Amino acid sequence: MILRTNTPRPVSRDEAESLAIEALGFLAGDPELLSRFLALTGIAPDSLRAAAAQPGFLGGVLAFVAGHEKTLTVFAAAAGRTPETIAAAHRALNPEAFSGEC
Repeated sequence: MILRTNTPRPVSRDEAESLAIEALGFLAGDPELLSRFLALTGIAPDSLRAAAAQPGFLGGVLAFVAGHEKTLTVFAAAAGRTPETIAAAHRALNPEAFSGEC
């Protein structure tokens, strides 16, 4: 008998970055979500491209997506992934945010 757990498989940094780029495209396709993302991050629309080149930006995209359950579930469905996979990618790009966990 194989026991299944809810623990997602680890996500590589490259896979997490690809997923974050896909999430950014998802946000860009929804003006309301993109507006909320820009407002919460303080990024001006005309500086989004420059901000995207900065370290930590892709981690911030996944933090934004993972931080709102409805956004997470809608994006996960659109990406053909589970919310747990999105969360694992978030963890891969933001390990410092999870360093205090057991």
